[in-house]
Amino acid sequence: MNQTNQTAKTVYLTTYWIWIALFVIAPLVLVVYYSFFDIDGNLSLENYQTFFTSTYLTMTLSSFWYAFLITFFSLLVGYPTAYLLTKTKHKQLWLLLILLPSWINLLLKAYAFLGIFGTYGITNQFLEAIGIGTKQILFTDFSFVFVSVYIFIPFMILPIYNAIEKLPPSLVYASRDLGASNWTTFRRVIFPLTLDGVKSGIQIVFIPALSLFMITRLIAGNRVITLGTAIEQQFLVTQNWGMGSTIAVFLILAMVLVMVITRDWGAKGAVRR
Repeated sequence: MNQTNQTAKTVYLTTYWIWIALFVIAPLVLVVYYSFFDIDGNLSLENYQTFFTSTYLTMTLSSFWYAFLITFFSLLVGYPTAYLLTKTKHKQLWLLLILLPSWINLLLKAYAFLGIFGTYGITNQFLEAIGIGTKQILFTDFSFVFVSVYIFIPFMILPIYNAIEKLPPSLVYASRDLGASNWTTFRRVIFPLTLDGVKSGIQIVFIPALSLFMITRLIAGNRVITLGTAIEQQFLVTQNWGMGSTIAVFLILAMVLVMVITRDWGAKGAVRR
């Protein structure tokens, strides 16, 4: 019996490592490999030198700034929503309704907002009705951040909701029995003990927000340029795979940095408090 279990375990592990090697390690190795070749196919460090020019450094800062805004507003809306969900009846139904839009194709949702925010869309019709008049909503920073938050917010709510659901109610009752106000209970008990959910939500939102490219085209009209947009242009427009790979290398490093920074927030926060 033990030998059978050991054989099965070996098969599972072998399959797992083959999958990791083919679909994780190999693509990363290829990206790093191509980053050392210029547009003519010559081995060179030119791509890395180009990346550290003002154009790409500004683009990198812009990507981090927009990713920060998207994550901040997702958290600002997502945490209260997740908290209220745990207190309502039929919470599973409400959670399903919140997650339902994430099942819809991203392209379809982006096109839907083209109609909603368009010159003759429902938003401008409402502004006309209340006397404000038609406004240019599409192709602005506001529309880009708004649509991005709408797309990512379910992924912020879900881990926070799970963290709050696992919080022992006895700790909250004990805090209130000891005379703590609702705000103090939230600040000293609820929030520190749900930081794991916040950390997961930040990772799930911030990391993909760094590499957005389709929304920048459809909703922002290329007024917002991110690292994801630059990678798409290098691979599909200029056919400079080396430069595209170089940008991807730094994007991967940025993602790893975010994961390292947010790692163990929950445990350390709880210990400090």
